[in-house]
This record gives sequence, structure tokens and C-alpha cells, in this order.
Amino acid sequence: MKDELNFKSVEAFKSFIESELLTTREVADLLGCSRQNIKQLVDYKTLVPVKQTSRERLFLKADVIEYMNSKKASK
Repeated sequence: MKDELNFKSVEAFKSFIESELLTTREVADLLGCSRQNIKQLVDYKTLVPVKQTSRERLFLKADVIEYMNSKKASK
């Protein structure tokens, strides 16, 4: 069964976007690496952006945290 998100207002949706989506720079800062390293993770499909344009990628914070946890567990 697929997870569903229901928002009661546009403001609730905006709040979700602001708190739960990260840009490439934010992900790089969180992981302590370069934007180029994030590009490599995307190329290898280790991290998958939810939206990608010619200038930017957006990631779900939960996916980045899951990646961080799996990386810690493998050490």
C-alpha cells in the first residue's frame, strides 16, 4: 500500500515542502561532502532526487537520513 499525504491547506503543504525537501547544497552540508559527491550518489542511484531540473535537484529529507543511517550501519 502506498503512503498518502493529505494536506488541509496550501500553507500546510508549503510547510511540508519547506521542512522535508532539501536542495543539493543542503544535502551536501548535511553529509559533509561536496556537491560533486552528491552528483555521484545520484549517478549511482544511491540517492534519488524527487525532482530534478537542469539547475537543481530536490531530495526528501527522509531519504537522506536513511542513507546516512545505512552508511553508519555499514561501518
